[in-house]
Amino acid sequence: MMAAVARVWVVVLVAMAVPAIAQPSPVDVASAQLSRAEGELAAVDTALDTRVDRAARAQLRDRALAAQGDAKEAADQLRGQLALVDARIAGLGPPVAGVVEAADIRAERRALAQSRNSLDSKVKRGQLIAVEAAQLVAEIDQTQAAELGERIAVRAPSPLSPHFWSELFAAVPRDARRIATFLGREGAQIDSGLRGGFPWGGVLGALLAFALLFPIRQLLRGLGQRYLIVDAPGHRVRRSANTLWRVLIGTAMPTAAAFLFVQGLRWSALLATAWNPLAQALVVAAVFAGFTASLGAAFLMARQPSWRVVPIADAAATALRPVPWGLATLTFAVIMTGAFNGAAGVSPAALLATQVVEVAAHIVLIGGTLLVIGRLRTRAAADGADEQEAAASAGVGAVTLTVWLIVAGAGIALLAGYVGLAITVVQFVLWATLLGVSTYLLMVVIDDVATSLFQRDSRIGQTLRHGLGLGGSAVDQFGVLLSAVLRLAVIVIALGLMLYPFGAGFGSFVDRVAGLAQGVQIGGVAISPGTILRFVAVLALGMFLVRQFTGWLDQRYLPSTGLDGSVRNSIRLVARYIAIALAVVWSLASLGIGMERIALLLSALSVGIGFGLQAITSNFVSGLILLAERPIKIGDLIRVGTDEGDVKRISVRSTEIELADHSTLIVPNSELITKSVLNKTLGGQPGRIQIRFSVPIESDADHVRALVLETFAGEPAVLDTPAPVAQIEGIADGRILFVCYGHVSSPRATGEARSAVLLTLLRRMREEGVELGTVPQRLELIPPAAANDGSNG
Repeated sequence: MMAAVARVWVVVLVAMAVPAIAQPSPVDVASAQLSRAEGELAAVDTALDTRVDRAARAQLRDRALAAQGDAKEAADQLRGQLALVDARIAGLGPPVAGVVEAADIRAERRALAQSRNSLDSKVKRGQLIAVEAAQLVAEIDQTQAAELGERIAVRAPSPLSPHFWSELFAAVPRDARRIATFLGREGAQIDSGLRGGFPWGGVLGALLAFALLFPIRQLLRGLGQRYLIVDAPGHRVRRSANTLWRVLIGTAMPTAAAFLFVQGLRWSALLATAWNPLAQALVVAAVFAGFTASLGAAFLMARQPSWRVVPIADAAATALRPVPWGLATLTFAVIMTGAFNGAAGVSPAALLATQVVEVAAHIVLIGGTLLVIGRLRTRAAADGADEQEAAASAGVGAVTLTVWLIVAGAGIALLAGYVGLAITVVQFVLWATLLGVSTYLLMVVIDDVATSLFQRDSRIGQTLRHGLGLGGSAVDQFGVLLSAVLRLAVIVIALGLMLYPFGAGFGSFVDRVAGLAQGVQIGGVAISPGTILRFVAVLALGMFLVRQFTGWLDQRYLPSTGLDGSVRNSIRLVARYIAIALAVVWSLASLGIGMERIALLLSALSVGIGFGLQAITSNFVSGLILLAERPIKIGDLIRVGTDEGDVKRISVRSTEIELADHSTLIVPNSELITKSVLNKTLGGQPGRIQIRFSVPIESDADHVRALVLETFAGEPAVLDTPAPVAQIEGIADGRILFVCYGHVSSPRATGEARSAVLLTLLRRMREEGVELGTVPQRLELIPPAAANDGSNG
């Protein structure tokens, strides 16, 4: 029995050991990955030898990028194995001349040399595959750019020219016959399907489509709102979730309705084979039209302003309400018209005329929207908008002016016959608008959800605080940071999708961003108008991002940290200057100026900076010391020389101090570092008042001391701890000198408290008949004769 059990365990152990024995080495895995990448790259290269459309070209580009990534990853893995082999070779050391090594050592040297040569060749092979993949990607990008340029540059007959209309009228008979033939095929298919029996599938599909479009869509929208009102945590989350729900329902219901309607026709054999592209286009059109209409409705919320996430007026939302529906209808018509023309095979003249009508309709829609916005701005200006609304209106005015210029250019291009250019421009305007609205709504929703769910008083926040022991400030900071990271990701994705109408998808954008992140050019710098414009654009974008980052840091993140105002100011200033420095370096990198050239430039200017800007440099360094060590903070009461006041602002060059007369004293930071400064509120210590006076030597000193202590005790501003003190400082010229101390809560309260104590003390001393004063001074005039007698004696 024991022998049988032992045999079973041996079999089990062997079975478990087989996978471990058969597991390939890292070198074999990387080599196989290189082979797959090389084969994929060869397939992409072969596919590019034939004519491919834009969609297929984008897929080939993604495949080439994937092969490039696999080749780089495999090369990195092999490079690591090569480093291990080099370490083993270094461990053996070089052969010693005249010394015969052992056979096993010589064999190991040969094996390591062969392994190193093999790994080195595979690493170089991976690098070569990556370079070839990059060349294929560049070739695809050039082809896309050339195709876009060709489409834009082609000039067709102008709609205002007789040639345009003559070609259109000449093609009408043939197009009419093609359309009639196309419609006849569907008619024959419907007749054939009806002869086979009642079209239950088509009727059911139509009924389901109608139910999804109207009653079910309205029911789901109402159920979602009722659920959010009852169970959602907070108004902001309810509002944002309702926006997402409306967009989801508004997109999913038309899509499902179109799909069920098409499937119903197919189930009842009522759809001809030639009409399949038109049926597929119906589903696509339903997706885009439903998304456009639901997005616009969720953005405006004209009928439910309390659920609106965008700060726009009710009048503006009502006036702009027809715009999303008009754009959705136009989008649906454009997609269906294009599919119909392609399936029916109409003439190029008819296609051109259709494109002209589509562009003209888009221009009319955009122009009408701009007119409505302009009328709303005029009405708001007449009603007297505040400064914030005026600033927002100025920004809207700049955007509308830009769009007016773009649309006018598209109209001129259309009339001149450049229909492809006009289509591209109009598509970009609409796509940018749709993408901008989507991005804005998604960013608002992300901020509402992240900052509402992750706050100290929320359910999740309390769970994190009690379960993980996190502080309330840490939970708030996590919500703000999570919101910032997610919104930044949304912006990056939106920027990538912005290039889609120009033939470059999100992969192209990510590829370019990755290329920029790899480093700056180290070689010569090529200065041209293009590089200068790029430098200006990058610098403007960098400064805009710096402003947004510092605004977010100052208004959102730092208030959630619980730090005091001085620490916030220090962090804000240091972060601002670091961000500005990074923006400048980024803009210089766009010119091709590397860090080596920047270092050489700074070293060349160091002598001039040392002599000419010595004071500024000293103040700058002193400001950094003040911000780091914080011997002086915002709100401190300090005395510089004979001036005393509150610190209002600390920058890297100077410090602003508000004096008692509300004037501002600007002190260079070097003065605060190299000279003596009295900080009365450093460490939050209480203020101290001091009173000196004298009484005649005949006075009762104990009684005077008791009066002083009673006066201190009767003043509310004087603290009990530390206790007031009244001491005899000395006796001079027949008078007793008293020095008295009392403490108040803040150094700023010493003046008022000292005045109140003196008023009370003078009144009490007068009532008690005690003479207050200082040591009397007596001036005697000595006659000259007496002076001489005294000197002679």
